[in-house]
Amino acid sequence: MRAGTYQDAVRTLNTLQTNAGYLEQVKRQRGDPQTQLDTMKLYLARSGLQVEDLDQLNIIHVTGTKGKGSTCAFTERILRSYGLKTGFFSSPHLVQVRERIRINGQPISPELFTKHFWHLYHRLEETKDSSSCVSMPAYFRFLTLMAFHIFLQEKVDLAVVEVGIGGAYDCTNIIRKPVVCGISSLGIDHTSLLGDTVEAIAWQKGGIFKHGVPAFTVLQPDGPLAVLWDRAQQISCPLYLCPSLEALEEGGPPLTLGLEGEHQRSNAALALQLARCWLQQKGHQGLGELKMSRPSVLRQMPLAPVFQPTSHMRHGLRDTEWLGRTQTLRRGPLTWYLDGAHTVSSVQACVRWFRQALYRSQRPSRGREVRVLLFNSTGNRDSEALLKLLQPCQFDYAVFCPNLTEVSSASNADQQNFMVTLDQVLLRCLAHQQHWSHLDEEPAGPDLWSRTSPEQGDEPTSLLLASRPRHPHSTGSLVFSCISHALQWISQGRDPVFQPPSPPPSLLAHPVAGSGAGVLREAAAVHVLVTGSLHLVGGVLKLLDPSLSQ
Repeated sequence: MRAGTYQDAVRTLNTLQTNAGYLEQVKRQRGDPQTQLDTMKLYLARSGLQVEDLDQLNIIHVTGTKGKGSTCAFTERILRSYGLKTGFFSSPHLVQVRERIRINGQPISPELFTKHFWHLYHRLEETKDSSSCVSMPAYFRFLTLMAFHIFLQEKVDLAVVEVGIGGAYDCTNIIRKPVVCGISSLGIDHTSLLGDTVEAIAWQKGGIFKHGVPAFTVLQPDGPLAVLWDRAQQISCPLYLCPSLEALEEGGPPLTLGLEGEHQRSNAALALQLARCWLQQKGHQGLGELKMSRPSVLRQMPLAPVFQPTSHMRHGLRDTEWLGRTQTLRRGPLTWYLDGAHTVSSVQACVRWFRQALYRSQRPSRGREVRVLLFNSTGNRDSEALLKLLQPCQFDYAVFCPNLTEVSSASNADQQNFMVTLDQVLLRCLAHQQHWSHLDEEPAGPDLWSRTSPEQGDEPTSLLLASRPRHPHSTGSLVFSCISHALQWISQGRDPVFQPPSPPPSLLAHPVAGSGAGVLREAAAVHVLVTGSLHLVGGVLKLLDPSLSQ
């Protein structure tokens, strides 16, 4: 096959199967995790590299259930503020696949992606074994190999590498000598692959620990923390517990984070330790003055240093950007709240962030405020549990759609998913709508919106909805066949950037759609929370911010 365009490269990459198929394959081979890593090493060798070559990348390896991407983004930005050339490998992508491989915080160019894609593709084609029916690694493995090649060729000073799924069996775990490892907050996700208890998941995540390589984690429940500690002890990995951000702020000005939400403070605390440890291991100056001379211990684990963050660290935290995570876009009367939360604990954090953001938002002096939920959930996640957490937000409308920007995605390879059919994803959306209707019929749970005891860091929440009594009627709910139709209905032409051609007449055929259109057109303020899936958030961002597709 000759080398083609960027879109050709992405289409060919997509044939290597996406996440859903990869999960199935890994599940089948789960009995022998070593086979997973040996196969990946074989692919690496066929691509022209040995595992020893990866040592040159000075890797920071990060896993966790929630917050691992944000932790990586903070860490990368802090080290970039020291003038270092950074590589950053993350997943999934939101709009374009090249976002997964970044140099100095920027996605690699379409030209660089295309060049390296075809070079690697042809190399693997040439070296395939005639006895093996699998000549190409699966989607995520291919991109991991590609990232390693690009980072080495671009001569980065360091690479921040986010684990795909789990840790022990993940294909990034062929890294043998990272400089430092991190584990963000743990919870339940990918249970068919990683186990259905937090302890089982902790065992998987602790699989990235390496002999003699310092590792850091945030405060976790006792069970998983004990598992991480045992994992570390078994292979003589020095594991430290991160002190809170408050401990690092003490005696200095408060730290400003580029990412919103109270839960980002724990990610920032972990990122500061990872960045400082990396700088220390590499003999850099400017590590921040230590505040405590004696090492201290919490829950039998040594506490990481409490230090005064340097100005580079402060600027790095402040300037961090990580799209689709607690992101707010204000567009005329519409405010879009985008958060790719897709586990119970991350949706809880999302609800807290949304609630605080609404509390701080300016109330219109006249006219109605409308709240809309745009939701989708994929894989084997318990969407009913996620929707139950979102229900107390008192949405006027709940909108469900698949993670497809348009009904036909053929024009955009980055958004294609060959592992599911349109029928499957629409049936899933109808199931979400049914769950929502059942929740609406149940007696209301505790009202998150008028609690008199604010959580730490919250504004007095009892004032939050003073002007808005609980709705006597149930939420109107709708299913659309693609994100574009959902956004057209929600925005009613009032978003100054998102101005698609006039919507199809069928868009208003449903009674709820017809009456709701009038409400949305006349509302003084419309607050839209988009959550449940990072892929949904990516599709929404692609339409709301066309510059991301350039």
